[in-house]
Amino acid sequence: MVFDPASLIFSPASGPVRASSILPAVRENIELHTADGLTLVGELALPADGVVNATLITLHPLPTHGGFMDSHVYKKASYRLPALAGIAVLRFNTRGTSSPRGTSEGIFEEGVGERLDVEAAVAFAVDRGLPNRWLVGWSFGTELVLKYGAVQPVADAVEGAVLLSPPLHRAQDTDLRSWAQAGKPLTVLVPEFDDYLRPLEAAQRFAMVPQAKMVPVDGAKHLWVGEKYAARALNEIASTVLGTEVSLPVKWDGPVAALPAV
Repeated sequence: MVFDPASLIFSPASGPVRASSILPAVRENIELHTADGLTLVGELALPADGVVNATLITLHPLPTHGGFMDSHVYKKASYRLPALAGIAVLRFNTRGTSSPRGTSEGIFEEGVGERLDVEAAVAFAVDRGLPNRWLVGWSFGTELVLKYGAVQPVADAVEGAVLLSPPLHRAQDTDLRSWAQAGKPLTVLVPEFDDYLRPLEAAQRFAMVPQAKMVPVDGAKHLWVGEKYAARALNEIASTVLGTEVSLPVKWDGPVAALPAV
């Protein structure tokens, strides 16, 4: 059964924002349609008051290793950022990827066919009139951002990007040079204990992108496990897309929901 965000039941609450806390937003299941005829499934979470300060178009970790639209940093972004920062969050499953929302058509294409998935997500955000659009990639998702975010038709439709744990496996120096030439902002969050690319090497690799802002995160690992590190990632994302330093509230006084028991 496909999860319906309308099934969430909110109750008054006051206290700390927890990993499972779902704050108010206007949430809807969406479908994206790619240029090669696939239907991708996703969710859009909008601020409940209708005022959108920025829009995140999220690209998830490697689906062959458990990555999907519900990977925890993105799920927490959807749960919190509409209410705490007025940020819309678009999450979706790339081709062939499954989650409680459902399964996107197609098969995993090693980051090649997924170019059309990125284009479809950005086109959806444009068509919906969502402002101040930013790409956010995590692990495999950073490869898609780097390869396709600074070239047309995506480049003119986004303000910039945030990268979490970039492995720089599929993305090459030619892709980094495309970002350098585009001049668009690029914030790069690199865990101290990343499995693939650690801060020193990342600084060397991204040196060819003059506008890249390197953010080494002490103690963090590739998967950003732990509330401390997930919260740090969300603060850095919000600060980048809103253009000012943000420290998201850690307490909430208002309606809260939790996922229903399976």
